[in-house]
Amino acid sequence: MKPISFIIPSRNNLTYLKWCYESIRKNSSVEHEICFADDASTDGTLEHILVWMKRDKNIKLHVNKGPEREGLTILYDKLVNEYATNDRVVFFHSDMYLCPNADKEIDRLLEKGKVVSLTRIEPPLHPDGPEKVLKDFGIEPEEFDEEGLLEFLEEDKQGEDRVTEGVFAPWAIYKEDFQSIGGHDKLFRPQSKEDSDIFNRLHLNGVKFIQTWQGYVYHMTCRGSRFNPSAGGAPGKDSPEWIETTTKNMRNFIRKWGTAVQHDEHMKPIVSPKYDIGIVIENYCDYNILSNCEPWCSNIFVPDGGYLQEYIKNEQPRTDYSLRRRVHRDRAYPKNGIVVRIDGERLNNENFQFITKLPDIIKDSGDFGSFELGILKIRITNLQTSEETLIKNDN
Repeated sequence: MKPISFIIPSRNNLTYLKWCYESIRKNSSVEHEICFADDASTDGTLEHILVWMKRDKNIKLHVNKGPEREGLTILYDKLVNEYATNDRVVFFHSDMYLCPNADKEIDRLLEKGKVVSLTRIEPPLHPDGPEKVLKDFGIEPEEFDEEGLLEFLEEDKQGEDRVTEGVFAPWAIYKEDFQSIGGHDKLFRPQSKEDSDIFNRLHLNGVKFIQTWQGYVYHMTCRGSRFNPSAGGAPGKDSPEWIETTTKNMRNFIRKWGTAVQHDEHMKPIVSPKYDIGIVIENYCDYNILSNCEPWCSNIFVPDGGYLQEYIKNEQPRTDYSLRRRVHRDRAYPKNGIVVRIDGERLNNENFQFITKLPDIIKDSGDFGSFELGILKIRITNLQTSEETLIKNDN
């Protein structure tokens, strides 16, 4: 087997990182390259990696001295583009344990034009799903039941000769395929939704997703930010930092793709058409209405008011999109291919759901012309879509 480069950023996650590193070295078929990034950690991560490097010549290290973190979105790409020396890379989390045989499965299945995901075995901290195995072998390294996990893998036969079509971490890809679409989009820095975005783009670029049920990781889940104690989290408790970044980047994901994250039961991406939609809020608008509606369109036109400039001032630091190009007073004329007029006085949570489904509503309409749906008045003059232009990053 030719070596693979494991791509592992980490921040204040040393307890899990030691557990992760030991599993890769213990359970791999060959000595793979491990590319670490220490993201301004204060828990001794850098010092420990430097000790490992004295005896392990297949470690590469990037150090962000801080004080601000760079985040997964930046560091994944930096490690791939500047440090990884192998043709194949696997995006791995520092709270994952590599199980025996997993690297053999990557080697067996990975080809150019394909992405291979290992199957996660997780403790019951999240809802179950058909794309993973819910089994509790511990939620902290010090209580990890390694013997029980290995016995389970030996006895469990559900994975024999089985693959499904989905994608999630850990995922392996040829470096050339990753770089051909420009890697992760910096819009989603420091982290959150960067994975859903790149999976959409790989899907549109014709990449085939393969999940093997003969190669596993044990995943303690979300210890990098969401459940990280250094960020204010705990097992099952979202950190304030994670809440902020996932909220911000879900809004950016909607701006980019026109929908929230969509996938099937096995986590294969579903990408709706990306239309040029202009929303016109009539009769009444306020800060909250503008905030709720703005991400779901290319442009929004609202009645004049002080809330407009306040919104731009508050929201602009949270996105790379120019809000002055997206948000307009209602005296401007919308030139979008699809114009949706909404009575702001009648807008409520129930009819807001129509806004979140606009791409599929428009797709199903299938023709030019005008129609009404609840409080929405929709006029279609151009059905051209732009999702294919989102495949390759320019950043």
